[in-house]
Amino acid sequence: MKRRSEIAGCGSVQIGGGDDSPYLIDSGGCKGDQSIRMAVRATMTRFPGDPDAQETCGLPWGVTLTPFATKDENGSPPVYGSDGHLLPRCENCWAYYNTYCDQEQWAWICALCGTLNGLSSHSIARHSLPDSCPETLSSFIDLELPLEGSEEMQPRPVYVAMVDISSSEEFLELTKSALLAALEALGPGSLFGIATFSHKIGLYDVQGAIPVVKNVFTPPDSDGNLAMDLEDVMPLFSFLAPVDTCKDGIASALETLKPTTSWERTTDAGQGLDGVFLGGRGFGVAIEAIVNYLGSEYGNTYALARVFAFLSGPPDYGPGQLDTRRYGEQYASKGEDADRALLPEQTPFYKDLAAVAVQVGVCVDIFAVTNEYTDLASLKFLSIESGGSLFLYSNTDDSTLPQDMYRMLSRPYAFNCVLRLRTSTEFKLGHSYGHFFPDPQYENVQHIICCDSFATYAYDFDLANNTGFSRHTSELPMLQIAFQYTVVVPPDELSNSGPSSTSREKYSLRRRLRIKTFQFGAARSINEIYDSVDPEVVLSILVHKVILASSEKGVREGRMLLHNWLVILIAQYNDAYKIAQYESGSLTTANIDVAFSQCPQLQPLPQLVFALLRNALLRFHEEGVHPDYRIYLQCLFSALEPSSLNRAIYPLLTSYSSPDKQAFPHHSLSRAALMTSGSPIFFLDAFASLIVFYSSTADPALPFPPPQNCLLRNTINKLKQERSITPQLKFIRGGQDDATAFENYLIEEQYVGGNGFPSVLGFVSFLEEISQGVVEYMK
Repeated sequence: MKRRSEIAGCGSVQIGGGDDSPYLIDSGGCKGDQSIRMAVRATMTRFPGDPDAQETCGLPWGVTLTPFATKDENGSPPVYGSDGHLLPRCENCWAYYNTYCDQEQWAWICALCGTLNGLSSHSIARHSLPDSCPETLSSFIDLELPLEGSEEMQPRPVYVAMVDISSSEEFLELTKSALLAALEALGPGSLFGIATFSHKIGLYDVQGAIPVVKNVFTPPDSDGNLAMDLEDVMPLFSFLAPVDTCKDGIASALETLKPTTSWERTTDAGQGLDGVFLGGRGFGVAIEAIVNYLGSEYGNTYALARVFAFLSGPPDYGPGQLDTRRYGEQYASKGEDADRALLPEQTPFYKDLAAVAVQVGVCVDIFAVTNEYTDLASLKFLSIESGGSLFLYSNTDDSTLPQDMYRMLSRPYAFNCVLRLRTSTEFKLGHSYGHFFPDPQYENVQHIICCDSFATYAYDFDLANNTGFSRHTSELPMLQIAFQYTVVVPPDELSNSGPSSTSREKYSLRRRLRIKTFQFGAARSINEIYDSVDPEVVLSILVHKVILASSEKGVREGRMLLHNWLVILIAQYNDAYKIAQYESGSLTTANIDVAFSQCPQLQPLPQLVFALLRNALLRFHEEGVHPDYRIYLQCLFSALEPSSLNRAIYPLLTSYSSPDKQAFPHHSLSRAALMTSGSPIFFLDAFASLIVFYSSTADPALPFPPPQNCLLRNTINKLKQERSITPQLKFIRGGQDDATAFENYLIEEQYVGGNGFPSVLGFVSFLEEISQGVVEYMK
């Protein structure tokens, strides 16, 4: 082959030697139960044996993992134990003792690097009773760690709502509903604070008979400071109210929220340059002040802090203000590429603030409810690097914000986590992807301030030397995940007690170390690699790589990278299987197998790449893709586990002969499928959207919408419960309702899509184009 695919390749970051730093991590939260698994899924379960195999296979080599899920990839929970700090570690690579290690009477051999390590007298005594020793029973363990610092400190989860009042009544009503839903989801012992921002910051004291708000005006200049610290405006103990006793006061305070009037903003905020009135949405100075406000009491007043920032538009006042004039028709006159110019951040303000938030244990979730350009490209770092989420809702009418708030706060979560992957000596980590903050001192160590049971991260690998996995030894590739985290644990008797026992004194902090160790196979041929591929994980790694490429160099670069990767993969597959035959010294598309007909594991990839190229993540600006929506998709897709991401990229279309009987489990995304199936009802699962479509020829006697407790409804309800976000459910009757929302997902035909963009290819034409590219590549 001529060259190696850029996507198949990965970085060459060397893992630093030595131990991890002694992180002081003392906060967390855990609530409810989930069925999401800690599935460590690899792009291929049989790893490339040498550099030539890695290059020739043309596939990205890596894994995805969901570290705080309740079960592993086999559906088994971790084996719990104590004394995690005494677990033996390798003196060379610092890997933890595990079931794959060979043990002698006084020593053990590290399964990752082969080093012989001595055993302490405590470890010898511990391992003399193997039936009570978690690390000898399972490769998936959860061990208690001693808490550092004051063990008398009670867990006080802190939640602060920052509400944009430079907004509309509709926005505030939606925000109130969301916060009332949040109050129902918060655990006992939580502290809650309400702050507002516009051209001033308002702090609410809700612990008295009547809610009291105190305001401090924010400076209009971009580098100004508040006239006084928030602690001087209102002591933190007055601002943070116990949810147990102040829920009514919090609800009353929410009812008092009113939008600032245009008169207030123009009078108090003043005028900007050229006599233009400033908007008065001083989010930057407000969030910076709140982070500092909370940070002064980190580890004392609170054990964990989470800030919910509700935005109705772009920050346009004071420090952190964003210039939204960069979005618009100016690109036509300046000759700039909008797909490239709108993806990078325009200011480091929010990325720098994220580093501060990480240091003081504050996680920031951003909820933007607007169709106005808000420059989420700049704001996103504050959320994703602090371990938070970024949500975007285009309007208040059909927003799922209240449901998303409740869902987010009801699932299990851990705080102030440290994640580290170690590999056996033959290979090494390349890039890491996900919503975390990289450790500034130690390589391949990630800090995650908030990690829930859905949060997923990705890593890719490269061989550490030219030898690879030698065929002459019994050594197999090893991977070990170490995940330190803290949770707030409820009392054991909570489920059997009444409301009076739910006081915060009965809750306690627990610091734990979760370890999962894997052994993979080493492939002896390219065919073995291809036969062990997991296409959903391949898609995950591809998505991370094209997000990175498009963010740095523009959407065109991301599309080109993805297109070229598929061309090279097909070429190398045809070469490996000796399919491509030259006729009269030339190669034509008729001689190319573009559908991977001899390898079922690779067959989904052309469709997935086609769908990804058609997704708004990689469509062009001129096709009507809003830049904020693209950023939202980047943040969403980069945190999804592979199966969910697969559904978000390539929706599943099934058909039903009646609401209680499924007809076909899978259709192509085309109008032809609708016409030839003969089924009256279709159900489309696009992860964030669930659509039930009744054909125009459906029998009028069929109940519409499907009745409760039928098979179709039960399927929908199960999917809704399993999602990390609340999917929107729509019912459409063909021939009577507007079917655009459904038809936009039928991407496999030529010239489909609501905008009718003329250069859009159908799937057949796409394969023809790829085939031609393969011929050109193999010449």
